[in-house]
Amino acid sequence: MPPFRSLSRRIVLAYLVFASIASASFAVIAAQAVERVEGRLVNQRLAEVANWASPRYAGHLPVELPAGLSFHHDAEIPKALRGLPGGASRIALTGARLHVFSGHDTQGEFVVVDHHSDYDAIELLVYGMFAVGFAGFLLSSLMFGAFIGRRVVTPIMALAAAVEARREPLPALDQSDELGELARAFAARTAELSAVLDRERFFTGDVSHELRTPLTVIRGAAEIILSQAAAPPVLLAAGRIDRAAREASDAVAVLLLLARAPDRLGTTAVRVDELAGAECARCQALTAHKPVTLRYAGGAALTVEAPRELLVALIGNLVRNACIHTDQGEVRVGLEDRTLVVEDTGPGLPPAARAHLAHQRTPAGESGSAGTGLGLGLVRRICACLDAGLSYTERDGGGSRFEVRFSPAASAADLTDPSIGIS
Repeated sequence: MPPFRSLSRRIVLAYLVFASIASASFAVIAAQAVERVEGRLVNQRLAEVANWASPRYAGHLPVELPAGLSFHHDAEIPKALRGLPGGASRIALTGARLHVFSGHDTQGEFVVVDHHSDYDAIELLVYGMFAVGFAGFLLSSLMFGAFIGRRVVTPIMALAAAVEARREPLPALDQSDELGELARAFAARTAELSAVLDRERFFTGDVSHELRTPLTVIRGAAEIILSQAAAPPVLLAAGRIDRAAREASDAVAVLLLLARAPDRLGTTAVRVDELAGAECARCQALTAHKPVTLRYAGGAALTVEAPRELLVALIGNLVRNACIHTDQGEVRVGLEDRTLVVEDTGPGLPPAARAHLAHQRTPAGESGSAGTGLGLGLVRRICACLDAGLSYTERDGGGSRFEVRFSPAASAADLTDPSIGIS
């Protein structure tokens, strides 16, 4: 997870931002207070000294001031302090900061200079203490934000881990705060989804079991007709019945497998390239009576750990659909970098079928399942079961291109094998 997308770090950042804004606000207030205090203490003191010293100077009386203060009049005023605006001001002179009060009386211009004001040291101390407080406030905010972040995020992460691991019961179910509401919502939603999945699994299993018997009867009757009939039309019809019943039986077997939990599916090492070549050979009859060439282009050998029946159904459905919907041109099957590729020169998938295959909303005015059929629906479910990626694109020049990419975890190392051509 990126650092600033973490909830705990965002909480810490929020505390730091709050601390910075609060400190900046206090800094402005403190600076204003320091300036006002300076005006009240230093400037007012210099003004009082000027009010006392100016009449004495005019009366030719001695002007004796405490150490650090001096009174200058007319020609006695240092050149750097002449011509200052009336009132208090701060002057930097020869590396020192002087507080000066200037004015005019009946005798001319005068200045009162504070050479050694303690206020500068006090001001420096105040600002230093404020800097230390600012750093301490930021550090405290960082620690407190981290503490609050852990207190908030740790229960959420525990709840997420429990949901992912499907542990029952979920933590925090008995809490009355927002986390408890979230946990109860998760539990209710999980129970609802589990019930839906169980109903689907049981329904698929029951339907598949119920279809097995009539399909077996149909195949047996078709075999009897094939063995005893002599008329070509009867043999042709019986062959079509037998082939359709066999495909339906294969689909039922696949549905039964998909109805099981994924961890109950037995896997074995299966050569995908061999299955692809065999399916191309088996589907040659589908293109025998039209100008379509079914070709296996070969590719590097690929071994996948998966149920063999699911791989046979996956490849067979893709190849059969391509052969059935292509009226002229070519159907090409090959392997490219752990990817099974089936492309044809047919009309391509309609918009509704593409949306259904990509888990998207069906375009307005289109049928929700048109063009997908049971075959592509099984292909999509098998790919999800095998953790394989399924993608569809339009072929250059027209037609469809299906790609099934097997994950590295499911596929063994590729073996060097000569390409096999079947046409």
